[in-house]
Amino acid sequence: MKRRDFITLIGGVTAWPWAARAQQAMPAMGFLHTQSPESFAFVLGGFHAGLKETGFVEGQNLAIEYRWARGQYERLPELAAELVRQRVAVIATGGGVVPARAATAATATIPIVFVTGGDPVKLGLVASLNRPGGNVTGVSPFISVLGAKRLELLRELVPSAGTIAVLFNPKSPEAETVALDAQAAARSIGQSLIVLTASAAEDIDRAFTAIVQQRAGALLVGTDPFFTTQLDRIIGLASRNSVPTIYDAREYVLAGGLMSYGTSIPDAYRQQAIYVGRILKGEKPSDLPVVQPTKFELILNLRTAKALGLTIPVTLQVAADEVVE
Repeated sequence: MKRRDFITLIGGVTAWPWAARAQQAMPAMGFLHTQSPESFAFVLGGFHAGLKETGFVEGQNLAIEYRWARGQYERLPELAAELVRQRVAVIATGGGVVPARAATAATATIPIVFVTGGDPVKLGLVASLNRPGGNVTGVSPFISVLGAKRLELLRELVPSAGTIAVLFNPKSPEAETVALDAQAAARSIGQSLIVLTASAAEDIDRAFTAIVQQRAGALLVGTDPFFTTQLDRIIGLASRNSVPTIYDAREYVLAGGLMSYGTSIPDAYRQQAIYVGRILKGEKPSDLPVVQPTKFELILNLRTAKALGLTIPVTLQVAADEVVE
């Protein structure tokens, strides 16, 4: 062996432990989500932006262990357990309350930062919004409790709708509460309501068949990660069946949906990542109040309204935060 090759070999051997220790020194976090990276890629941009705000960049000074359930909720407990075995420094959960519950069941010591649309106190995730307690805190856009406001907006846009349909995922832990709230809101404004459910793609097709058969004049799509994965299917069916529809997130409207009202989902994940960064720097989740939204956005799609033969009232256009033309 040549002397130069021998020195190179020795250098490589001696350098390897240093590289390994450098990698071990890099903190690792877990990211647990109900769906897939393909369907929720838009939230990751917000998440990485939040990390950067606190000085963390994936691959440079932070490793991220991703675990995606791809719609198979029953996998979440084992995925959460995997992250615990990896000894990650913090676990971020998204896609509803189920992954947050899976993480809390897997560990009482590793900090957990959730994003969920429901009330985290009623869902049993934290003791209170201002003082979460324990190892859990997070971001709650409360998007699932805005159904009453969406119903009012839909009625203003389509006052001729004698019956409005509401679509929920029956597998969601919050489905029953949200359905009851929607029914109460409908009664308060004298609106006839039919409640439909879907937890699989074929259920959505059947729901639209029922909408047409029962002559519902409009549709409110409930908040659920599953519906986000079926965004194109829902928008396409609403268009083909000429059903004015309101959604919870602007991503639907940008993809051709008629109207949305809610908070920014990517921004919720940005705020989640900021909490992750603060915890990595030493803060305790029990000292971090649950982040709540300060702004709700109304997004309208004039092109879709025209295709449906609708004229959006001036009052709605003025109130809109964004109008897609």
